[in-house]
Amino acid sequence: MLNIEHLTKTYGDKKAVDDLSLHIRPGEVYGFIGHNGAGKTTTLKSCCGILQFDSGSIRIGGKSITDEPIACKQMLAYIPDNPDLYEFLSGVKYLNFVADVYGVSAAERESRILHYADMFDLTADLAQPVSAYSHGMKQKLAVIAALIHEPKLIMMDEPFVGLDPTAAHQLKTIMRQHCDRGGAIFFSTHVLEVAEKLCDKVAIIKNGRLVASGTMDDVRGDQSLEEVFLELEGEANA
Repeated sequence: MLNIEHLTKTYGDKKAVDDLSLHIRPGEVYGFIGHNGAGKTTTLKSCCGILQFDSGSIRIGGKSITDEPIACKQMLAYIPDNPDLYEFLSGVKYLNFVADVYGVSAAERESRILHYADMFDLTADLAQPVSAYSHGMKQKLAVIAALIHEPKLIMMDEPFVGLDPTAAHQLKTIMRQHCDRGGAIFFSTHVLEVAEKLCDKVAIIKNGRLVASGTMDDVRGDQSLEEVFLELEGEANA
């Protein structure tokens, strides 16, 4: 579903991502772990076509994000850590705008909006302007917008920040169901407990370089994910 080969992205003299290769298959929830500044967001934005990169290749569903960006973006959804929404629109008008962009039919969008808005307890607020939403409500709206065209690949940057426990549980359920239907999810987090419980595979990034990746059992071994992460951080700093 997502093939990253030798991705490198620099900002001036700093290599934000350094020769990173990662493969995510249909059905996988793949966690991307690292401290702030490790290169997680740069990688995700490169995969979405938001950032140009210096070298390497990124393919989504077999298509190049560089050569066929529109075809790739039709297959994916991206939820940033701080959603930048059109605040002058109401919640439902924003969702309809996104549905228009992706060519979702009237019947399909209505059904999906009702389903997910009920799930996230947002139905009563859809007529309100987005400017009146709390951060958590904006996060919920961004999640619904990402799901409205039923993407094959969902990429999320720290998706649980700002969500209340009930909404976080609902999002975890949606993530698992999406992958059980053959989709794939690639999300960044620094909450190791979430990754340990939710992910099929994880990758740990430090200073732009991949220091470990694979199934949870492969990466974790007989230790906790936190112990492995701290060990690898120590080795990378040595």
